[in-house]
Amino acid sequence: MNDLVRQHTALSDTDLEWLHLLVSEWQLLSDLSFADLVLWIPTLDGTRYVSVAQMRPNTGPTSYQDDMVGHLVPRGRRPLLDAALDEGRIVREGDPEWREEVPVRVESIPVRREGRVLGVIARNTNLLTVRTPSRLELTYLQSASDLAQMITAGSFPFPGQQVDMDASPRVGDGMIRLDADGLVQYASPNGLSAYHRLGLAHDLVGQHLGKITAELAPSRGPVDEALEKLASGYAPRETEVEGNGGVIQLRTIPLAPKGIRIGSLVLLRDVTELRRRERELITKDATIREIHHRVKNNLQTVAALLRLQSRRMDSEQGRDALNEAVRRVGSIAIVHETLSQNLDERVEFDEIADRVIAMVAEISPGRVHCRRTGRFGILDAEVATPLAMVLTEVLQNALEHAFGEGEQGTVEVSAVRGGGSRDEGRLLITVQDDGCGLPEGFDPHRAGNLGLQIVRTLVEGELGGAFDMVPAPERGTRVVLDIPVKTQK
Repeated sequence: MNDLVRQHTALSDTDLEWLHLLVSEWQLLSDLSFADLVLWIPTLDGTRYVSVAQMRPNTGPTSYQDDMVGHLVPRGRRPLLDAALDEGRIVREGDPEWREEVPVRVESIPVRREGRVLGVIARNTNLLTVRTPSRLELTYLQSASDLAQMITAGSFPFPGQQVDMDASPRVGDGMIRLDADGLVQYASPNGLSAYHRLGLAHDLVGQHLGKITAELAPSRGPVDEALEKLASGYAPRETEVEGNGGVIQLRTIPLAPKGIRIGSLVLLRDVTELRRRERELITKDATIREIHHRVKNNLQTVAALLRLQSRRMDSEQGRDALNEAVRRVGSIAIVHETLSQNLDERVEFDEIADRVIAMVAEISPGRVHCRRTGRFGILDAEVATPLAMVLTEVLQNALEHAFGEGEQGTVEVSAVRGGGSRDEGRLLITVQDDGCGLPEGFDPHRAGNLGLQIVRTLVEGELGGAFDMVPAPERGTRVVLDIPVKTQK
């Protein structure tokens, strides 16, 4: 719509914002009217109209099989558009049009903002299925007529009341029509059922909706009075009411077709099951985070016990083995600590990588500088945990074997997220040092070193990736890990 308005019309940005607000609300008008809506805006030179938006009803058959957005029609071809634009009034006169053997009643509703008519809504009703209207349909049509007059007067939509139509109640979910005193004139079957869910034992017609709603909701002190006024429809509001184990979502729309409030529309939806599932998910998420937190605490306890045991050992080789185990356990604990702070089973691995690098760098403090370049990005927990262990082993191996006693150097960890299929990409990780390099004849795929065995098992077996260790181009050793990962949505 933005492109069409700016290309063909002289409307300002504030006018365009008003049209967006209207379009966010006009599903309501379409459903109440059982009609298609097309928004026509006069072009810059005033000789044509351009259609910038279209809406089909959820309550009846469509009048347009084709998409009308972007169509241009010359002024004079559709007299009802001309009359509504020039005279600033709703135009209904005229015989039905026939479109593909379907009779269509056409009406034109001028869209006014601050005294100016910005465009015209063409309301097109498919008459092929017209029958004797029920009380529900008559209430729908009367409410649609009131809203159309408010659009013509520039009092609807309500400024500052942007509505998310995906989350707000719709006409078919349940509707109640109130008079100016807040008394129920009509309640649709779905609307009445929603109030029965709250514990209502009788009919709604003739009752004061605000008082009934406040009585059905749990006692909350001062909130009750506010809820009573809100449900009476004096102002455009949206809220949820909970009582008797049920939850309904309410949206009130004051009706003032001629500048005087004559009543209100209340749209409502029973969201009891939806809220119950949301609470279950929240409880599940909290439980999962608590489990990760406890696993992290237990791993830290294991690491502390291993560290304590290493201090009591006389064998230097035994102490080194236990310290390696401490770092392995610590890398897993870091992942669980990160998962305990998230709402899902995905983690930003860059933070984990930095903490693993800092932990392993304690092997040679001040001598070897470790740094990271590139981004790992967001990874699933099932990838993050083994990858943290792999990174720990590779770094530990570099710091222990690449540099001699007292020798200084650098270890760089590089990560690149690459393309792949639609659901799967690649993560290329390179760990390179500038140390002494690999021994002659060394084969990383056959070496009996425990750390390299762990790396091979995790990368090839659990992560489904590839692992290689080769001489660096100038000096030192380069470890390359190629791992498939899910692409970020």
